[in-house]
Parts: sequence; C-alpha cells; structure tokens
Amino acid sequence: MDDFEAIDFFRDEQVVADPYPYLDALRGQCPVHRERHHDVMMVTGYDEAVQVYNDTDTFSSCISVTGPFPGFPVPLEGDDVSELIEEHRDGLPMSDQLPTLDPPKHTDHRALLMRLITPKRLKENEASMWHLADGLLDTYLAPGEGEFINGFAGPFTLLVIADLLGVPEEDRQEFMDRLQRRPQTEAGVGSTGDDTLHHSPLEFLYGRFATYIEERRQAPREDVLTGLATATFPDGSTPEVADVVRVAANLFAAGQETTVRLLGAALRLIAEQPELQRLLRAERHRIPHFIEETLRTESPVKGDFRLSKVPTTVGGVDVPAGTTLMVLNSAANRDPRQFEDPAAFDVGRANVRRHLSFGRGVHSCPGAPLARAEARVTLERLLDRTTDIRIAESVHGPADARRYQYVPTFILRGLTHLNLEWGEAR
Repeated sequence: MDDFEAIDFFRDEQVVADPYPYLDALRGQCPVHRERHHDVMMVTGYDEAVQVYNDTDTFSSCISVTGPFPGFPVPLEGDDVSELIEEHRDGLPMSDQLPTLDPPKHTDHRALLMRLITPKRLKENEASMWHLADGLLDTYLAPGEGEFINGFAGPFTLLVIADLLGVPEEDRQEFMDRLQRRPQTEAGVGSTGDDTLHHSPLEFLYGRFATYIEERRQAPREDVLTGLATATFPDGSTPEVADVVRVAANLFAAGQETTVRLLGAALRLIAEQPELQRLLRAERHRIPHFIEETLRTESPVKGDFRLSKVPTTVGGVDVPAGTTLMVLNSAANRDPRQFEDPAAFDVGRANVRRHLSFGRGVHSCPGAPLARAEARVTLERLLDRTTDIRIAESVHGPADARRYQYVPTFILRGLTHLNLEWGEAR
C-alpha cells in the first residue's frame, strides 16, 4: 500500500473488504499515528493498545462506539477536559450503554451485569445450547446448502441470549421476528457506531425488559427474570428499572451481533481450508484453540474509541487532552512484536489467548465466555452432523476468485452472508 495516508479508514470502501494492509502500513509508520481525515489517533500496536485500555484515569470511554462522529458538542480546550466530558456526557450518542460509561458508574453497572451472567447461569445456559443448536440445524441442514449468517448464526445467538436472560419461550418468536433483520448490511461505510445498535431494536428491548422487570418485582417467580429484577449494586442498593433494562438490552444486542460475526469467520475458514476442516473433525480438542485464532485474525470488533482527558504519551507519542483515539484490536492482534508471523492462521499458536478481541481492562467483554461457548457448540454440532462443508461457488465464486461482502462499518468486521454446501452425516 503505497499511499495509505490518502485512505480514509472511516469512509473508504476499500478497507472494508480487507483492512489489514492499511493497518499494517499504519503500524509500520508508527504504532500510534494521527490520521489526517478526521484527526483520530490510530493505535495499532499491541502494547500501546493495552496501555490505553488499562488507563481509565487518563482515557474516557464516553465516545467508545461513535469515535469522531458526530463529534463532541463543544470544543475540548485546555489541559484537563474531564469536567467538560461529565457536563456533556448525557448528550452523546449511546450514553446510557455500558461501553460508554466510565468508573465509578461503569463499575457499579458492570457488577450488575456480572450478577446476571454468573458461572452457574452460564453453565445452565450452555447445557441448553446443544438443544437449541440441534433444533435449528434440523431445518437448516436438510437442503444440503444454505446461507449461514441469517439461516443459523443469527437465530442461534438470539435464542441463546434469550435463554440466558430468561425470556419466556412464548415470547421468543416475537424476539426473532423483531430482531432478526440485519440493519448493518444496509448502512453505508461511513456509518457511525450508532448504527451498530439501531434505535428500533433497542426500543423494543427496553420496552420488553422493562415490563418483565416490573412484573417480577411485583410478583417474583422461580425464574431467571426474577433474578434479573432483584439483582443489586455492590453496595446492596436496588437499581432503577431503567438501569437493569439497559444492561440487559446491551448484552442482548451487542453480544449477539459480535458473536454472529465470529461464527461467520469461523465457518468461512473451515469451508475454505479442507485440511484444517479435516484436522478439526479428527481432533476436536483443537476447536477451542481454533476459535481463539479466529478471534485473533478476524476480530469481530475492529476497534474501540477513547477520549483523552489530560495530556499524556502513548508509545512515546504526545497525546493532547481532548484527542480521539481508536484502539484497533484488529491491528494489535497482528502486531509482529507480539505474534510471530501474524498474518498466518496457526491453529497451534502458543500465545493466541493474548489477543485483544474482547478488549482489555475494566471494559473487557463480559460476554466472552458466552461467545466462546456458542462458537464451540456450533462447530461441534456442525462437524458432527455433516461430512463436508464447502463454500457455495455459485454465490461466492471459485477458490481463486472468491466474492465476499463485509459489514460496511468501521466498528464491526464480519461477513454479511455466507453461502455453504455440505454433505449430511447419517
């Protein structure tokens, strides 16, 4: 890539299909580099990314999902913009969502979330995943071919989170009908992070979970929703209904979308590489490692944004107060200083779990164990119930000229559709 400076990462379609040459060029220039189109400090180095993620005193998450768009409502002037951030935080897009909160409020709300996805509940949820997967595969596998993203991955991840949060079975079809439209495939390349969680789905989730929480607080039952309704903050206080609803909606919407992208990347790799597929069929214990390497090479979240509250340095580069930074997980995961031969997919990579696809620090993804379990169950059951999984060349073209379409945003990385063919095991 000769003129990477001319490329607008946030607007140009050429970096949607394959962002890695651009990110490598940025890192080669400097692991912390200010791009010229939107004045964003791009953090592409592994150590530098970890530094930013771990320093909540210096960096605010208030713009976590929007970055430079639509911009901060007032000029960020001076050597400490902390008060300006707090003064205008509520007017920023997605300001009520967990990823945009800073400690101490983030600490309390994340603790509330962790009371909802306890190890016991995750274990119970995983036990039901096998049944959910088989129920969907009964229909999905029958034709011998099908579109994977909307045909299996979307419905499966939605049903898994609905089960985790205790959505009554009689309501789950409505959730499927309302939430299985994939709005991200229709957005433009320049779409902001606000497009990642559309208002309409969130409003539906807010309404549904508000009703559930209010009903369970008035008439508790022996179910997950009652546990959700009676969860407390670390100090023992009872959160407002709206606080519980926002936490549940964030887990539902954001967790489902990113896991869909992980599943799509995993199946593309398996279908594209027959030797890898044969290895995973023969040695199932490698599947967890395969999932981690998929996360490293194709992080479902390209990056996360931070706003510097005070002047600092990252990787030896001066970062003034009020600077927007994009911490690029997808670039840090391919930093050759951390991962040997980083562009190669290595199912035996020793340090693969050091990847940053789930972030790092206080904002590390709380749903990571859930996503890993969903991916493992999906792969196990697909390999159990098929004899061969292949890319549908009638849709994606021959092996030497594949055609794939990726989600056209600068936040997410993933296929919009993946057409597969297979032989069904008897």
